[in-house]
Amino acid sequence: MGKRLLIAFDDSKNAMRAVESVATFFDRDSHLTLFHVAQDSSALCRMNSPELTPLFKHEQSEFCSLEDKKRELVVSALQKARQTLVGSGFDENNIAIKHEKAMHSVARDIINEAASNYDVLVLGKRGISGIRDFLFGGTTQKVINNVDNVSVFIVN
Repeated sequence: MGKRLLIAFDDSKNAMRAVESVATFFDRDSHLTLFHVAQDSSALCRMNSPELTPLFKHEQSEFCSLEDKKRELVVSALQKARQTLVGSGFDENNIAIKHEKAMHSVARDIINEAASNYDVLVLGKRGISGIRDFLFGGTTQKVINNVDNVSVFIVN
């Protein structure tokens, strides 16, 4: 029986590299979940107060249209990732896609999802400097420091 893998995914090159690493290193009978957590910016798009300046109102509509485009790009990237896995021999019935709005933070939501019965969590590491990562901590660092009872596979 294969492992249950959670692949934290966004539309970055590092996330796609993580998918390609899963295709290379893990058994084809594994059950995979491509998991994307979207920042919830819908509150900004719904703001409609008389105190808002006209400039903000104009920028607000531009921002919200960009958010829609970003969502489309992520959905497309998730489908491409799924096809990459199927193309490398994984059964399409064993590949799930989970796309959620952030409930807490991206890192916390990944940690919570990983705790719900996965064997391995796969993360792509962003290319930020070691000093910046040490001082501010990226999502990957936050997840590594706080995840319990799940093996973590990091793709650099």
